[in-house]
Amino acid sequence: MVAVVSTAYSANPYYRAAASAHAATGTATGVAAGGSTEQAATSVTLSDEAMAALAVTDFATVVAETRAKLTALLKEADRTSPLQDGKLAVDLGSLDARQLFAMASDDSFSDDEREAAGLEMQRRFEAALAGPAAVARVTGNFTALYKAAAEYLDSLGPEEKDGADWIAGRAAVTEAQKQLQAAPKTMPDAGPDDPVALYLALVEAGQAAQPQDIADVAKGARKTLDALYADAIKAGKAPTYNRATTVGTYIDLSKLPSRTLSSIVVDGTSQFSTEEVNAARTALRDKSGAALLAGFQSAAKSSDPTAFSQNIMSIFASMSTEERQAAGWSEQFYQAAVDSYTSTSKLTQMFAEAGGSATGFLSWMGK
Repeated sequence: MVAVVSTAYSANPYYRAAASAHAATGTATGVAAGGSTEQAATSVTLSDEAMAALAVTDFATVVAETRAKLTALLKEADRTSPLQDGKLAVDLGSLDARQLFAMASDDSFSDDEREAAGLEMQRRFEAALAGPAAVARVTGNFTALYKAAAEYLDSLGPEEKDGADWIAGRAAVTEAQKQLQAAPKTMPDAGPDDPVALYLALVEAGQAAQPQDIADVAKGARKTLDALYADAIKAGKAPTYNRATTVGTYIDLSKLPSRTLSSIVVDGTSQFSTEEVNAARTALRDKSGAALLAGFQSAAKSSDPTAFSQNIMSIFASMSTEERQAAGWSEQFYQAAVDSYTSTSKLTQMFAEAGGSATGFLSWMGK
């Protein structure tokens, strides 16, 4: 791992925001044999993949939709630029991968807008790797980390995947995965295009992408709540946080992002009422509880007795400082997961050295 990084994150080919987008378009025509217009039409059955391809929105439309969404976001935030002091000042989370790439690559967007999109692209990639990277630091196994990177890259839009940057980055990840098959606990050497190696180096150097300032998130949350109240009143019903209401409009905060909820809970400006804070805290803890349950259920299906501890470490690392604070996830909770992993790993090793197996150990543990 590189200890010091002197270049920006965008130095890696994959993370350079493309200067232009190249959306391929085309038409298909069919001509009957012999040119006869009386020949019966040929029936063609398209595969699911072909049908999905036909349903993909053309890139020009994506660009137009992105412009409309960004204009609305800027208006809502009372801003003319999504950047402030080189950092994101507007939440771009509502843009999907294709829209974000359109904003980063199309010349119709300003320099600030393209830079903001690049920062959001970096943030999303790093968010996808944060949990697996935390687990890798404890276990020493890089397999799941590179698997997460491959899955993230594969989830991106066709225009981005058609670019040289994506191709180089994905090839590097593939090469790293091949190396890990033989040595899962050795950091692979997949060359300068490896986005995972760069991410780890940036984290070590303290240069990882920073999330939107929590104060700006709180401003957005205030506007969101006020809009929900206004919609309820416009519909002739009083807004309420009583889920069982029969006369009012229940304000459901469960659909708000966790970071938005945390900005309400850790309110440092006293702009939220006690009722709003309590409702946000409940929604956030429901989310964290659901994540824990999913982690437990996933671990229950695994043959690895340390799976649940690893899942907790991954979830913890994926949360921002404010989210952990609001949800009540302390450093002691994380350390307990690390300690559990360490002790269970040691017991498993001792059991194996005594002639047992992982399956036998799980049976002995009552799983």
